[in-house]
Amino acid sequence: MNVLETLEQKNPTVPARYKNMSVEELEARVQAVKERMGKRLFLPGHHYQKDEVIQFADARGDSLKLAQLSAENQDAEAIVFCGVHFMAETADILTKQDQTVYLPDMRAGCSMADMADLNQTEKAWTALIELFGDTILPLTYVNSTAAIKAFVGKHEGATVTSSNAEKMVSWAFKQKERILFLPDQHLGRNTAFNLGIPLNQMAVWDPMLERLFHDCPLEEVKVILWKGHCSVHENFTVTNVKQVREQFPNMKVIVHPECRREVVDLSDEAGSTNFIIQTIKNAPVGSAWAIGTEMNLVNRLIKENPDKHIISLNPNMCPCLTMNRIDLPHLAWCLEAIEQGEHPNVIEVNKDIAKDARKALDRMLARA
Repeated sequence: MNVLETLEQKNPTVPARYKNMSVEELEARVQAVKERMGKRLFLPGHHYQKDEVIQFADARGDSLKLAQLSAENQDAEAIVFCGVHFMAETADILTKQDQTVYLPDMRAGCSMADMADLNQTEKAWTALIELFGDTILPLTYVNSTAAIKAFVGKHEGATVTSSNAEKMVSWAFKQKERILFLPDQHLGRNTAFNLGIPLNQMAVWDPMLERLFHDCPLEEVKVILWKGHCSVHENFTVTNVKQVREQFPNMKVIVHPECRREVVDLSDEAGSTNFIIQTIKNAPVGSAWAIGTEMNLVNRLIKENPDKHIISLNPNMCPCLTMNRIDLPHLAWCLEAIEQGEHPNVIEVNKDIAKDARKALDRMLARA
């Protein structure tokens, strides 16, 4: 058996027959399994999922909210996470031993999370401790692998979300003189800037070059940013903002803090996915908005708010490719396999990694 066959046996993929089914048949199959399994099944869906999938979600939200809801759901034996790999890992860490977390397509990953692996992080930590001594506390965005969360938890750090990043960074500075922020440099930079830390006191660690880039003397560095980013949000540009200002002078620009600093600086509002959703929902009738976030969500907000003029900040933006791996054929197959007693694409975090990752998550949740 070759490597590919081994991987396919361990993480089976959707049979061809599901890809040949009509949308109507797939929807009927998904609904039927949900009705038959009842409370034994919980299906959380991330805001960035396709409409064909999110329509079946028992709960919608960001990654951490969905993981928490999964943990609170004591009745569910099977949790089929419609999101990406790191989200399902977090759900597995927070849920009970007798609950099983599934990911309909194991290819549904996150490019940002993949930009910081454990080996790179351990090398960086060793180098940074040599430079700064025991003055650094690590923080990681929840958009990171379980292994990175575990590293942070092991070193007394915590996880952060885009909505509580300022609170957690403020907490971190009460513990140590400096922070290492993984893996999204833009969220780290925007958060620190909002807290009054000058840009020239923020350094960037390049894991590929294994080098720290800084514009001030080492002793003045306060924030060390990991050179990672969201492949979707980094595609919103200053040019996009200027074009909207020229074409629609009265339109407001709202973006996610995973966008570049210069884009956030030019925008009217910046905040988490939930912040964007609530801002648009509560905006006055007839107001106009250009939204800088994932396209599936923007399109959904357009449909759900017909009384407002809403566009994507970048008209050429595509949906998150890895998030879009979860589709109706994968969902229908996964649910039917689970109902038949099979265990396709189980997400199970190593116990030691889960233990340390839980420390990082708990430090954040204790301050929620």
